[in-house]
Amino acid sequence: MKLVAGLGNPGVRYAFTRHNVGFWVLDVLERRGWVSLNRYMHRALCGRGRIDSKEVFFARPITYMNRSGEALVPLLRYLGLGVEDLLVVYDDVALPTGRLRLRGKGSAGGHKGIASIIGSLGTDEFSRLRIGVGPLPPGMDLPDFVLSKFSDRERREMGEVVEEAAGAVELFVTAGLMEAMNRYNAPT
Repeated sequence: MKLVAGLGNPGVRYAFTRHNVGFWVLDVLERRGWVSLNRYMHRALCGRGRIDSKEVFFARPITYMNRSGEALVPLLRYLGLGVEDLLVVYDDVALPTGRLRLRGKGSAGGHKGIASIIGSLGTDEFSRLRIGVGPLPPGMDLPDFVLSKFSDRERREMGEVVEEAAGAVELFVTAGLMEAMNRYNAPT
């Protein structure tokens, strides 16, 4: 079994912000029929499902971004999974808008949600799917940027990107990280 966590902030106020693209990916997977996020546990909205024949548990932490680790560590324990079974899906201003990047480990890179997860797990060796929402405009504060809403045009473009990211999650679950990286990581 795998645990796939999409990061974001709860509430209508944040629904269409850059910081919530991790939630958007889970929305797509739910729409595709793989899961129903209808259960609250360990400070997350959760659901168990299957992608093809592979069992997967989906989680949307509702702890706010900078406390995401507080939900994921208890979920991993509850499910009896290790960090090697975790995939975290989140926004990244270091990547151009629309670029996807899968990795098996790495630093937080200034992302408070990932910093919380690393701090709670005690390791940075977990898989992640970064979705580009950058670059940060000159003179704009990072929190203001990631909590800003996409323009209508950007939101339409991000809809396509989020569909692609959902495909990357499906491949991660069914074929593993390396296969997903080979298919979805664009050359730099």
